[in-house]
Amino acid sequence: MSPPSTATAAPFVRRRPRLASVLFVATTTVLAGVTVTAQAAVPPPPAGWSTVWSDDFTGAAGTLPSAANWIIDTGHSYPGGPGNWGTGEIQNYTASTANVSHDGGGNLRITPLRDSGGGWTSARIETVRSDFKAPAGGVLAIEGRIQMPNVTGAAAAGYWPAFWALGAPYRGNYQNWPGIGEFDVMENVNGINSVWGVLHCGVAPGGPCNESNGIGASRACPGASCQSAFHTYRFEWDASISPQQLRWYVDGQLYHTVTQSQVGESAWSQMTSHAGYFLLLNVAMGGAFPNGVAGSGTPTAATVPGRPMLVDYVAVYRRGGGTTPPPTTPPPGGTRDAYAQIQAESFNGQNGVLVEACSEGGQNIAALRNGDWARYDNVEFGSAGPRDFVARVASGAGGGASGLVEVRVDSPTAAPIGSFAIGNTGGWQSWRSVPGNVGAVTGRHSVYLTFTSGQPNDFVNVNWFTFRR
Repeated sequence: MSPPSTATAAPFVRRRPRLASVLFVATTTVLAGVTVTAQAAVPPPPAGWSTVWSDDFTGAAGTLPSAANWIIDTGHSYPGGPGNWGTGEIQNYTASTANVSHDGGGNLRITPLRDSGGGWTSARIETVRSDFKAPAGGVLAIEGRIQMPNVTGAAAAGYWPAFWALGAPYRGNYQNWPGIGEFDVMENVNGINSVWGVLHCGVAPGGPCNESNGIGASRACPGASCQSAFHTYRFEWDASISPQQLRWYVDGQLYHTVTQSQVGESAWSQMTSHAGYFLLLNVAMGGAFPNGVAGSGTPTAATVPGRPMLVDYVAVYRRGGGTTPPPTTPPPGGTRDAYAQIQAESFNGQNGVLVEACSEGGQNIAALRNGDWARYDNVEFGSAGPRDFVARVASGAGGGASGLVEVRVDSPTAAPIGSFAIGNTGGWQSWRSVPGNVGAVTGRHSVYLTFTSGQPNDFVNVNWFTFRR
């Protein structure tokens, strides 16, 4: 795609196969003579939507973003990954609070700085979670309220703020871009009053997404410029229609759409069939995109350091599909036999549970992590009670993530009557039947499967469970 008419150079040039950083701003901050106001909280989801995950950046001034939510990238590359993050950007990413910190007023700041020797530092963060994806038959939305660095003209040469998402399989591989997919929710270079939204997929160079450029579009920010005010940037992945769609918005105004048929089935499947995406926020300095738009190398001696990207909030929402999936066995009003297989997706209530197609047929519940639960009503144990229970589970959890699958009765906060630990089984559809001891229980109860872990990551899927006597 081409830059806005105010640019002096050349067509859009693909940046890196990188992880970007999203910055969201909250409260009132004085920046370069402009007063910017953060919202009080992450907006509640509209009717029909639910919140999957969010961060409002309400930490104390001078503190780093939550380690439970964010990983801080450092240096000039991932270990074993392409140098300069694959894009030619020149800054050194750090975990210094001078480059990334809360401002104490509800905002996160990512601030590029230049040292006395002319070297640049900045920051890039990515979410711990890497499982954000559209539920089957539903819609995923990724949203952030952000003010781009408030700098324009020659003083902005080389500034490259971004809010984006990268396919989970990139972690630990770093050579599989662009096939695993990249959704650029917001990109900007050189202080131009424009937001770019871009999809990267397939193969490079060329391929169905025209790499290394990607399939992109741009527009000016509505009302106030992108640099002088906060705007809301949103990306939607709509799996509720056929062909599926990807959509980009700024302040609620649609400006870019890519369809499944436009990309082709092979590339679409490759970028949508894995575990999901993680989110990134960063401010790069220099590199292929700003250099291509400027028509020369950036940053320059005229580039002014110290202008932060402000992030008010980042949120992920979903609608339909896995939010309220239809059960595949009919529990309402009927009695469940505790000693027959209970299909996990036939729950009567849930918290944090997704439903997806299962490789063993039917569906399974998925993306289960600490604090999630599923409820099954009218489970009849009889007068003797069970000796143990068995669940059909699978896990592709990486990084040593594991947790407990627990059984509780009549309340998700009751003491567990049984549990077993589960870690990686070889994949999210690599199933095994795992038994666990269970305490005495008789009569009819609501049974809760609850999921407890010391890490924030997803750690298990469940296909079915049963009790044995």
